[in-house]
Amino acid sequence: MRMAIAPNDPAWRRDGSALITVIPTTDVNSGTGKTTLARVRQIAHTGPVQARIGGDAASSADFVAAVYGNFPLMIALIAIVTFLLLARAFRSLVLPLKAVVLNVLSVGGAWGILSLVWQHGYGSNLIGGAVATGSITAWVPLMVFAFLFGLSMDYEVFIMARMREEYDRTGSTDDAVIEGIGRTGRLVTCAALILTLAFVSMASAPVTEIKMLATGLAAGILLDATVIRALLVPALVSLMGRWNWWLPTLPARFLRIAPSHPHHEALPVAATLAHEELD
Repeated sequence: MRMAIAPNDPAWRRDGSALITVIPTTDVNSGTGKTTLARVRQIAHTGPVQARIGGDAASSADFVAAVYGNFPLMIALIAIVTFLLLARAFRSLVLPLKAVVLNVLSVGGAWGILSLVWQHGYGSNLIGGAVATGSITAWVPLMVFAFLFGLSMDYEVFIMARMREEYDRTGSTDDAVIEGIGRTGRLVTCAALILTLAFVSMASAPVTEIKMLATGLAAGILLDATVIRALLVPALVSLMGRWNWWLPTLPARFLRIAPSHPHHEALPVAATLAHEELD
């Protein structure tokens, strides 16, 4: 149900125009609230008198349309630029592709937790006794994506840069995985725990939107540092073996770096220097 108010008062009617307030009974960001807004707009735009729709509900809907209308394109552009930069840094086509896919997976996991907690109410009462809102504030998923994608990519670069160095030194993918995780795993995990605790404390704020943001970031960072970086990253690198370091001639020429082929093991740096001294 909904209610409309249009008092016959000079403050509400002026110069041939009138103000009508429509009060919905559901949250404007919920599915029912959006249906109500769409119906009101349809009636206003098809009636004999041209009417304009304003207020929080209309502003929120316009914001969502403006921001998330091009959101897939924005994600695609960010993924392409990130892929090219990592391909040049790691001298590989497989590693940057894996990094982009896992980062999107990490962000998707954080969004899923947001939906479970705040839309469906699973565990929301544990966050300061908060009640599930049934909807997600429009700007929260965007902020979670911006923060979590950049942070998880930092973690990926820390780990994979160390693995790349070890592979160049030993020529062994398994050794690279062991050394990379052994050297950087604790650093990434400790940094993630610090940030998680910071956002957990942030979730104690009395504002529901802040609780949402803190929940998404804390859960996303913890998920990324444990499941994604500590399990999936080393498992996938070990599974793909020498194909991790594959970079054909044409992409290498475009990136202005030397190509790398999977059927050739990388020579250890020490062996390469010794070979150059003999020559």
